[in-house]
Amino acid sequence: MSRTIGYIRTSLEGLGLAQNRADILSLANFKDLGQVEWVEEKDIDTQDWRKRKLGEAFETLQAGDAIIVFQLSHLGRSTLQIIEIMGQAKKRDIAIYAVKGGWTLNTNIETKIVLNLLTMMAEIERDLISERTKKGLRAAKAKGRQLGRPRGPGKSRLDQYREEIEALLKNGSTKSFVAMRYGTTTANLHNWLKKNEIDTSPSTTGNVD
Repeated sequence: MSRTIGYIRTSLEGLGLAQNRADILSLANFKDLGQVEWVEEKDIDTQDWRKRKLGEAFETLQAGDAIIVFQLSHLGRSTLQIIEIMGQAKKRDIAIYAVKGGWTLNTNIETKIVLNLLTMMAEIERDLISERTKKGLRAAKAKGRQLGRPRGPGKSRLDQYREEIEALLKNGSTKSFVAMRYGTTTANLHNWLKKNEIDTSPSTTGNVD
């Protein structure tokens, strides 16, 4: 039998929990999706969605199963993260339903359109981040600050992109996306971040609420 996960991401105060539950149950009944298994977690800043309760539940799902959320933004902490989750769900034939907006995302043409739109938005977001980063670097350089000097031993081709990488990660980009953008592997990026003691915790700005 197909499984249905009701995913709820709440604030630290638990605001909206009861209403979200009721709305998700109502949608599950309307769509005849069967019994809902609940997965709840606080509104945390963990960057890698696979390490959250959502990721753990996602790995147990199979083709034909479903995830219901109150709104699509509850899936991830950034547009890029939401795109990644939706892409993985589409690839594995796992449907995603959102109460707000009435979205049904599976293997249909609507899902392809939404993913294309989100990808376009993410590209715009990345360009804006890049422009803000370059503007900040120019301003810092004009004040006489030395930029781009690695803190750890040895040199890496990533050193020249240090400020951009930090900005992308703090704005919610995944390590897999950053690695692909700068032509390296996720493992190599992880080692480089660790060696240079770079904080990858995302900031609250630029994230999807």
